[in-house]
Amino acid sequence: IVSGVSAMDDPKQLISRFVEELWNERRLDVADAIFAKDCVTHQLRSGMPADAVPRGPQVIKEHVAGWIASFPDLRFSIEQMLSEGDRVVTQLLMEGTHQGAWLGIPASGKKMQIRMFTVHRVVQDKIVEDWVLVESLGVFQQLGVVPNTADLVGNFLRQQSNC
Repeated sequence: IVSGVSAMDDPKQLISRFVEELWNERRLDVADAIFAKDCVTHQLRSGMPADAVPRGPQVIKEHVAGWIASFPDLRFSIEQMLSEGDRVVTQLLMEGTHQGAWLGIPASGKKMQIRMFTVHRVVQDKIVEDWVLVESLGVFQQLGVVPNTADLVGNFLRQQSNC
């Protein structure tokens, strides 16, 4: 074992399993096999601290189920994946149609497509920690909740010139 990673299993295979089986195939039971009970996540958001939040198998199942309820056709595609030691860095494309309420936003029927980056730390064939950066603004813009970036900047500049 090197840095807690099983020499027999490539940690990239575990992350591929997370994406394909848990998310894309909706096999929520896979969470029990691949997540440590004391796993923590760091959700990276602009201007916010990346505090460690408990995210063991049960929390993961609820998280995935919530997304699927709101975006029933949700699908992830792995665009890039790199690993070194016990860390796996993944660039993902997330696509789905907003067909159920999500974060208090009523179903819009709109499609969204965003990219996200994750870093997973794998120890003894389990995900024990992750860092997640999601293009959240893009989701809200595509659902029509927030204006697109060009409009936001344009509005800001117009307000500044009127001061």
